[in-house]
Amino acid sequence: MKPNILYEDNHIIVAVKPQNVPSMPDASGDMDMLTAVKSYVKEKYGKPGEAFIGLVHRLDRPTGGLMVFARTSKAAARLSKQFSEKTAVKEYLAVLRGSLPEKEGVLTSRLVKDEEENITRVAGGEEGKTAQLEYKVLREKEGMTLVRIRLLTGRGHQIRVQFAETGHPVVGDMKYGKNEKKGNLMLWASHLEIEHPTKKERMAFTSEPPDSGLWGEMITALSCP
Repeated sequence: MKPNILYEDNHIIVAVKPQNVPSMPDASGDMDMLTAVKSYVKEKYGKPGEAFIGLVHRLDRPTGGLMVFARTSKAAARLSKQFSEKTAVKEYLAVLRGSLPEKEGVLTSRLVKDEEENITRVAGGEEGKTAQLEYKVLREKEGMTLVRIRLLTGRGHQIRVQFAETGHPVVGDMKYGKNEKKGNLMLWASHLEIEHPTKKERMAFTSEPPDSGLWGEMITALSCP
């Protein structure tokens, strides 16, 4: 798999992860983004041995969109700090079931991750960790709603769990959505802002979902009056 590279220099690589490709090696043995980017760097620059690529954040396997990788250990440490301290900005596009009562707002929950089952649930009381996101409705079409989401925290499966809890799961989410049929998860990492780890310049990247299937229909609906 040749990765779709949007930007690269001596310190970082920004690439688009296809849907249903793991961010890093997992038990499936399927080709993953981390391995693909390492192979790309090794081949392009003739690196002996395995090229260093730092994984500083992840996307769920069924989620597509923007990822940034570090090419040095210093860049990896600085980028990881941005994600942990929430100074990196992550925005997503999602297609939800139904019509949201509020056209924009903030969702706040407490979430608990079950590592063995790889599932996250909404917790009661003070259990778990706070999860928060902002959303804005962009378009409604045939019982579905296209929203733009900005993560204010970075919990596992956060977007999927929080919207499922409201009764408006992400389309195609068989893990958290009731009666969802097998198909692509309609969740895409569309916008990423970071501070370059050495230049200290603010950098912003965008990526549109595929223009086919349901994504194509919803994005077309967004551009039409």
